[in-house]
Amino acid sequence: MALFRSPRSAFGALRPACVQLTRVQTAENVCRLAARLAAVSGPALQELQEYVLFPLRFALRAPGPQRERLVQSAVQCMASVLAATAVRRPELLRELLAELCACLAPGPAAPSEDVKLAVTEALRTLLHSASGDVSLSLYQPATLPLLGCAVSLLLGLAERERAKQLKVSALKCLQVLVLQCDCQEHRPLGDDEAQQCGDLFASFLPGVSISLSRVVTGDIKQGHKPTVAAIRLFYLIVGLVMADAQLARVPKSKEKLPEKESRVSEILVHRGADWSKSTAEKLSLLLQKMVEFSSVHPHWKVRLELVELVHHLLRNCSHSLESSFTHLLKALVGLVNDESSEVQSRCNEVLQGIAEQRIIAQSRALADVLSENLHSLATALPRLMSSQDDTGKVSTLSLLLGYLKLLGPKINVVLNSTSHLGRLSKALMQVLELDVTDVKVVEDRRWGCEGSLQPGVQNGRCQRKYFRFFTEEKVFQLLQQVCRVLGYYGNLYLLVDHFMGLYGESAMYRKQAAMVLNELIAGAAGVGVDVLQEREASPSMDDLKGSVTSILEEYTDQANWYLITSVDTEEVSHEQHPVQHTGLPARPGGTCSTILLPSPELHATARTMNSNIWQMCIQLEGVGCFAAVLGKEFRLLLLTALYPVLEKAGDKTLLISETALGTLAEMSEACGYGSVQRLINDNSDYLVNGISLGLRQLAQQPHASRVLDTMLRHSDASLLPLVEDIIQDVLSTLDQCYNSQASTFLGVLHSLMTALVQWFGSSCSEEQQQSTECQNRTLSPGPQAVTARDMEQFFLDYIRQKQIAEGDVPDSGDEEADEVPTLAKPEPNNCETEGEAPLPSHAQLAKDVLERCIHLLSDRSLRVRLKVLDVLELCVIVLHPHGNHLLPMAHRVWPALVTRLISDDPLAVLRAFKVLCTLAQKCGDFLRLRFSRDVLPKLTSSLLSQAPASARAGPVYTHTLAFKLQLAVLQGLGSLCEKLDMGECDLNKVADACLIYLSAKQPRKLQEAAQRDAAARLVLCQPIHCALALLGAWEKVRKQPCSALCW
Repeated sequence: MALFRSPRSAFGALRPACVQLTRVQTAENVCRLAARLAAVSGPALQELQEYVLFPLRFALRAPGPQRERLVQSAVQCMASVLAATAVRRPELLRELLAELCACLAPGPAAPSEDVKLAVTEALRTLLHSASGDVSLSLYQPATLPLLGCAVSLLLGLAERERAKQLKVSALKCLQVLVLQCDCQEHRPLGDDEAQQCGDLFASFLPGVSISLSRVVTGDIKQGHKPTVAAIRLFYLIVGLVMADAQLARVPKSKEKLPEKESRVSEILVHRGADWSKSTAEKLSLLLQKMVEFSSVHPHWKVRLELVELVHHLLRNCSHSLESSFTHLLKALVGLVNDESSEVQSRCNEVLQGIAEQRIIAQSRALADVLSENLHSLATALPRLMSSQDDTGKVSTLSLLLGYLKLLGPKINVVLNSTSHLGRLSKALMQVLELDVTDVKVVEDRRWGCEGSLQPGVQNGRCQRKYFRFFTEEKVFQLLQQVCRVLGYYGNLYLLVDHFMGLYGESAMYRKQAAMVLNELIAGAAGVGVDVLQEREASPSMDDLKGSVTSILEEYTDQANWYLITSVDTEEVSHEQHPVQHTGLPARPGGTCSTILLPSPELHATARTMNSNIWQMCIQLEGVGCFAAVLGKEFRLLLLTALYPVLEKAGDKTLLISETALGTLAEMSEACGYGSVQRLINDNSDYLVNGISLGLRQLAQQPHASRVLDTMLRHSDASLLPLVEDIIQDVLSTLDQCYNSQASTFLGVLHSLMTALVQWFGSSCSEEQQQSTECQNRTLSPGPQAVTARDMEQFFLDYIRQKQIAEGDVPDSGDEEADEVPTLAKPEPNNCETEGEAPLPSHAQLAKDVLERCIHLLSDRSLRVRLKVLDVLELCVIVLHPHGNHLLPMAHRVWPALVTRLISDDPLAVLRAFKVLCTLAQKCGDFLRLRFSRDVLPKLTSSLLSQAPASARAGPVYTHTLAFKLQLAVLQGLGSLCEKLDMGECDLNKVADACLIYLSAKQPRKLQEAAQRDAAARLVLCQPIHCALALLGAWEKVRKQPCSALCW
């Protein structure tokens, strides 16, 4: 708290200390004065300012060698006085400035770092203490030498000193000296004052800029603070001297100064046109050096200050420094994807401000600079993408994207240039080249009913692509944004026409051009595009629809849609003759359609097939993108797009099938259908008509079965009435050409039966449960009395079942009821009349399909036999509730099935055994005698003969087909015995065959199957017999010597 508030009392307290310091200049006397000053109030000290400063100034000017401790104490005490008061006389300001600068003057005894730091802090305090008019009096031509001395000394400290704190202090002091301090004590300069200071500081600009550039590009060990301070001072003084507003007001000729200032006029600079041009060229070199160094500086604050530099110079010197904007814009755009969120945020704000102020749009020079930069970068892009690492590629593409965003609506000026558009498009074609060497893409196949659409899984998902020149996903995202920004700002018709030309020009560019076209349409619609400014006019829906229609027609042209994607002979034969679908909307192809027809050679390489697969996926993704862009307007294009996409959804190549399913999901959502099922159902009349025509001309339209297969897999039971006639056509066609088309149609029938199981599975289980309950009520004993009618019906059923079991049945199920003698007609009930009721449509279809399977079970092709067995199993499941029809069909299929079980390829045996298990589960003891006579001996003998081999085999054996067959038989044999209610003799055979697999020498999975599946089931059937068998086996083992024990 101040004790001396009046100047009189303060003078009385300070006078002894000031007199003593004047007489004897020591650090102790300075400290004594500083202690007295702490007790004086600010107003009182203001009145005594010069009186107090006199002994301190005298101590600094004392003759003889300067004592560092004294100088440091005096300067610090002077700074405390100046901080509490204001300098109100220009002469005092100049004198103090000169005296403090003298303390920094180089000499034989250079001051220490502490003294230099104290002096720079005192200089900054002095400049802050000067009031507005007094401060401006320092910036006159007459004081130019004094200012030059101060600037030179401070620059020397910033450039040569090693102490970080001293360097930063010198730079901050220099910032105050050039009136660019950001403190609130200084009022902002007016236009005339700024003009006057700019003329004055122009003399210092070369030295200041060179020294500051050295500080910025100096040793990185100096830390980030000096670098940040140097960058800030650089752009502030350059922005003041080279400001467009000031240079526009500079007179053409240099003003003449009075004679007494004639020597000063020699060092004053006239900021004329020649000087501005020459200085801008030199500053361009310095800026390039600073930008290259700072943009990769490890500290984020340096990169953030670089953004501020670009922003400040773009805002104030857009005309004078236009030659430097190549480097400035490159730095700004390159920092958009900086790892620091603060740098990213500020960079985006600056770019947004540039776009909103239309700096680029209003400056022809800046637009030309950006155009040239874009052309140069597009030329070098393939080389950079093949030589840089992923980080460098991200930086390069960020730069390209930033140029396009900054150009904004001016981008059409670039695109109208054939050279610019050609360079850019060819660069994109080379950079987006896919890696088509992965064989797995060709090997991955869709089997059976795999690929069923799960709600919300496939929608909007693009397949992960692998590119030749990069692996980072962020690189691809940047390329997508480049294409979308082109579509957003560019002339859509020009871009689509140009890239469609590349699409048809060469197969090398086709995939890349398709990717670009897809992104162009998305960008034109404003989907997923990030821009800095809005475009002048958006394309109309008619423009979008016209572009989409032309691209869609090219995509679905027969030359580009039916490509060889597999070595499967079925599919290759289909792809060799891609003929336009008769009865479907025409898709005219241009001249290139004739040139691009796929080669009829069967020997397509894996690379070619991989390339074709990716082309199909990209085109399918494009269809989904077009649907998302057009929305419900895409319904008008469904006649062109839906049928081909459904074809590809049924493709056996997994990648194509999954992509097509995703496209279907996008189409259904965009068109307002809500689901793929509803999309198919609402357009089923058109689709069914196309399928029907295709099946009648199978040689010309081999893909109709794929469409039907996809419809069955992704629809519901409401579709069945619409496709019944088509299924009959399929069956009729299969009867006529089963030798060549059996495998194709069996795939459709498999999808049909799978759909029937899915659609009517619940009803089948309900009917099964009702029949089981009815049978239990009829056959199981209960508390109710047994009547003569019940006994009569029991014997009738027994006679009937015995005849069926012995094979004494007619060919059709409808005739077998007539052969059974009827003793008395029972009253109808649910249980008895079920077999006489007409078959439902789905069961009748299953029965018709089963008829064909019986004939095809003996086909020469293993693939056909395997497919037949799969379809047969599903037919049995669908016909299960209708026993009167299933049992006769089982009787007819039995001979062919037995042949597959005992004398066929192991794959077919494995599949046939699975069918046998399903038959036993659904038919019950109807198969007991047949199984015991025809199959069981073969199965048990096979198990017994294979047991020694499996016991001796190593771990690789578990991957063999023989092991899988053993495992399947062990897992299913016990269940078969239980379902068929086998007799004791048969159970003995099964027990003997399974018992050997309990040995510890057998593979663990076979042991577990024999124990958990086979033995456990046998125990349920004949517990006493199983116990005796195990005891007998144990007795045999117990009598063996210890070395032979392996149980």
